[in-house]
Amino acid sequence: MTHCQCGHAHEHGHEQEESREPLLRDLFARYRGVQGALIPLLQEAQNIYGYLPAEVMRRIAGELRVPFSKVYGVATFYAQFHLKPRGRNIIRVCLGTACHVRGGARVFGAIQERLDVADGETTADLRYTLETVACLGACGLAPCMMVNDDTHGRLTPDRAAALLADYE
Repeated sequence: MTHCQCGHAHEHGHEQEESREPLLRDLFARYRGVQGALIPLLQEAQNIYGYLPAEVMRRIAGELRVPFSKVYGVATFYAQFHLKPRGRNIIRVCLGTACHVRGGARVFGAIQERLDVADGETTADLRYTLETVACLGACGLAPCMMVNDDTHGRLTPDRAAALLADYE
């Protein structure tokens, strides 16, 4: 069994693809003929797949009758779009000024070592994606990180790495 980005178990990729196809067709039907549909289509397609596979972007280009290069250009311009699968847990470690001064880089290093991934990468089991951010807006909790929608502050490298067990 594998788990897709939505967290549901599937026997294999073919079943997973079949379950997404009707969603994608419905999406295309809703936006057919709508001006300015590219970004909403990309957003909703990413919600379906968890990222934007190249084949889906090609289909969007075909539906909108625009060159693939335009779809790809928009998808790579905006940070909200992802071209590779992401983990079901997104870890954002703050490296802003307050967090930097209070050891944010050491916190990031401990998590990076525990997961064996670099900034912006996803673990092979699709459990975690690790990212650095300039600020989480929680400077009073420095150093801090977010895992999904949960903010964790006043971290030490050991505590940060240990927190990941709560998300396995």
